[in-house]
Amino acid sequence: MSGFFHPLSRFAKGNMAEALTVENLRAIAEQRGLKLADEELQKLLPGVIRARKQAAELKELLTPPDEPAGVFNAQRDYRK
Repeated sequence: MSGFFHPLSRFAKGNMAEALTVENLRAIAEQRGLKLADEELQKLLPGVIRARKQAAELKELLTPPDEPAGVFNAQRDYRK
């Protein structure tokens, strides 16, 4: 997907998940065509922050060798 930018990605690094505000969330929602009331955004914010923290933690725990191979290579010896 050329030119794709996830709107929350800049808030996923380290403690930046805490920097996500209702105003940021509103802007992201509007970019996606959603018109949400302040009350709805307030309810969503803690869950979005929690999800971003969890995603960042998983990203730190998983390394490329932990991921399943995207392509099988018959010439590679997978035995250990």
